Amino acid sequence: MSILVDKNTRVVVQGITGREGLFHAEQMLEYGTQVVAGTRPGKGGEWVLDGKVPVFDTVQIAVETTGANTSVIFVPAKFAPDAMLEAADAGVDLIVCLTEGVPVQDMMRVRNYLDQKKVRLIGPNCPGLLTPGEAKVGIIPGNIAIPGNVGVVSRSGTLTYEVLYALKQKGMGASTCVGIGGDPINGTNFIDVLAMFEDDPETDVVVMIGEIGGSDEEKAADFISKNMTKPVYGFIAGKTAPPGKRMGHAGAIVEGGEGTAAEKVKALQAAGVVVADHPEAIAELIKS
Repeated sequence: MSILVDKNTRVVVQGITGREGLFHAEQMLEYGTQVVAGTRPGKGGEWVLDGKVPVFDTVQIAVETTGANTSVIFVPAKFAPDAMLEAADAGVDLIVCLTEGVPVQDMMRVRNYLDQKKVRLIGPNCPGLLTPGEAKVGIIPGNIAIPGNVGVVSRSGTLTYEVLYALKQKGMGASTCVGIGGDPINGTNFIDVLAMFEDDPETDVVVMIGEIGGSDEEKAADFISKNMTKPVYGFIAGKTAPPGKRMGHAGAIVEGGEGTAAEKVKALQAAGVVVADHPEAIAELIKS
C-alpha cells in the first residue's frame, strides 16, 4: 500500500510543452506513471512524447477526456496560482505544484480556495511524490529508491534524495516519499503526512526531514508525541545558518529567535524522535 499516489494515479501535466514539463513528463512516463494528458492553452489537439500524450487547452477538458485525477504543475510563478485554481475547478483530487517563487499572498488565496474545495495540494516549491515501483509525480529520481516500509516526508528536495539513496544502500525501501516543500504557505504539512503514514498498514517506520524557520517541526513533534505509534526518525537542516539569513527555501529563515535548528531538535527528541546528526546517518539508525 502507499499514500497519495500509486499505480492507479492518472496524471495531467500542466505546462507539458515547456522544457521542464516535457522533460519530467517523459521521466514520469518512463518510470511507469500513468501520464494521460498535458495542458497548454492554444496547443490543444497536439501530441507530445512520440504521440503518447495528448495536449489539451484546459485541465477541465483533459480531466473529462482522460479521467485524470492528479495534476502536476510546471508553469512559471506568475501563472502558478491560476494553474492551481484551474486544476481544483476541474475536479482533480490531488495537485502537485513544483513551481518556486509563488508570492505568499497569492498562496494564501489559493490555499483558502482549495480548502473550500477539499482538494489536496502538495507544494509549491517541492520535488513532488514517489511511491517506488508504482508512480512518481514530480522530479524525484526514480532510481534512488526501492519499494519498502519506510515513509519519508521532507521540506527539502535534495536531502530527500540523499536519505532515499542511503536507505537503498542499506537494502531498505520506501512506502511513499512526500516532498512538502519549504515555502511559508503550502498545501500539505508534516502533520497531514504523518497522520497518513500512521494509518498506512504498509508503513512501519517514518522519516521526517525538517529545516530551520517557522514552527512546523515543533507542531509535528507535538502531534508525534500524542498520536504516533510508529517509530519516527528525523533530521533538521540548517544548524549552522546565521540568524536572519534565508537558507534555500523561502520559509527557511530564523527571525526573532524562533525556528532555530536547536529548538526543533529539542522538541523532536522530547517527542521520542531519534534525530540524526547527518541525513545519511538515518539509514544506519533505522538499521540498528
